[in-house]
Amino acid sequence: MPEQSPKPAIDIHDWRPSHNPWAVALTVTLATFMEVLDTSIANVALPHIAGSLGASQEEATWVLTSYLVSSAIILPISGWLMARMGRKRFYMSCVVLFTACSALCGIAPSLPFLILARVLQGLGGGGLAPSEQAILADSFPVSKRGQAFAVYGMAVVCAPAIGPTLGGWITDNFNWHWIFFINLPVGVLSLILSHRMVEDPPYLKAQRQAPRKVDFTGLGLVAVGVGCLEFVLDKGQEKDWFGDRMITTFAILAACTIVLFVWWEWRHPDPIVDLKLLKNRNFGTAVFLQFVLGMVLFGSTVLIPQFLQVLMGYTAERAGMALSPGALVLMFMMPVAGKVVNKVDARALVSVAYLVTALGLYNLTRLDLDVNFGTIVLWRMMQVIGLSFVFIPISTLNYVGVPRDKNNQISSFSNFARNLGGSVGTAMLTTFLQRTQQTHQQVLASNVVPGTVAYSMFMDATKNALIKLGHSSNGASQLAMGQAYQTMLRQASMLSYQNAFWWLAVIIACLIPLPFIMRKPPKIEGGQRAAGH
Repeated sequence: MPEQSPKPAIDIHDWRPSHNPWAVALTVTLATFMEVLDTSIANVALPHIAGSLGASQEEATWVLTSYLVSSAIILPISGWLMARMGRKRFYMSCVVLFTACSALCGIAPSLPFLILARVLQGLGGGGLAPSEQAILADSFPVSKRGQAFAVYGMAVVCAPAIGPTLGGWITDNFNWHWIFFINLPVGVLSLILSHRMVEDPPYLKAQRQAPRKVDFTGLGLVAVGVGCLEFVLDKGQEKDWFGDRMITTFAILAACTIVLFVWWEWRHPDPIVDLKLLKNRNFGTAVFLQFVLGMVLFGSTVLIPQFLQVLMGYTAERAGMALSPGALVLMFMMPVAGKVVNKVDARALVSVAYLVTALGLYNLTRLDLDVNFGTIVLWRMMQVIGLSFVFIPISTLNYVGVPRDKNNQISSFSNFARNLGGSVGTAMLTTFLQRTQQTHQQVLASNVVPGTVAYSMFMDATKNALIKLGHSSNGASQLAMGQAYQTMLRQASMLSYQNAFWWLAVIIACLIPLPFIMRKPPKIEGGQRAAGH
């Protein structure tokens, strides 16, 4: 018999999934939506959780902190875990862990039990985003990758916007346990679909078979360093930053450990996190832009609801409704950005998007204590309209010029940068609001001079109104003074929010020329692949 010639090996560039890639995209996006939605819902339900479990508000915040710390630890090592376990197995393990721990959170009889369940849930949730993004990068040709990331991006931006509204409705009409139980059917459906749709490309299977030693030193360093850093960022303002011995200790430990981790991983032949990828000019710049994107996206999403609830008296549900139209704008613009990204210079697209975002943030400096609901909705929509044209091009440029077998590391790194940016941005803005509010309070107080015409008119009008409500003259005078003080506090707080939006606008404006540091990506035709792939 004539000897049969061996089958040619599949080129990793030509591999395509056996199922429709859009079905794969919808499958992995389902888990993203579930994880991001759960995070924003838990924020709203925190007071209900504290009351139900007999915990203080400060103790209950560990429900959020524990999740953030554990998810931050798993993010940078997700790429290594995908290569070692297999991406499909790692992804499905994350879905199982997140879903199972959601059930444990729902039945938690005490706060320590709930915090432990949230730690484990964070390990599962933190591994979802990088594996999903890597799956999309491998499942689609380069020319369609922008549209695939648009589908993923719709879930990322939509879930936080509807989370407060849905969380408020669930906790008001049922109880806080159901904010975790709603993950169960979604998780089971995601697991079934992932088992059928998701598959590992040949290069990942080859990586799994290659013998390699586990870098336990790197694992330990990244876990301690990132965990301590996330704790400092989350609890710093609450503990008065370096005025607290515990925050100072954790900050020093985080700094020393991360520096040692970078030194160790740079020299290691098989690193947990391939830091040498940052030498690629496009990828290094894209990681920095992802970091800033996280600062703006998470920071503004925190500032606006906080302003509405603290100063305007909105409920969490109504504050969420004010953000929801902005999410609809992003959902509409994401597919548009996905189609445009391959037709124009992605660097110019990001620069224009930064300009639009800076103008939208600057417009929010006009917020005052008389702003109405419709105006807030309109200004929020104007503020987010450019973010789609930042998220999609950057997510696409991440992979340009980098070997395909590094896709897991790329998605892990970029998601970690965006989440870390969100943590840094939230911590900085919270501290900035607190400090500038005190400064404005001192300035306003120095201008409140008893006996002046403005002061006398305010006091007389307030006192007369209180007397008409049935208060005595002396009682009305005392209440009027208290009203004047509260008005001053609200105005000082309002000015601090205006300052915060102004600085965000300035930071974004400074980034407008930065995308042109990157090399221009090659023009992509229908089936052609970009250089480096």
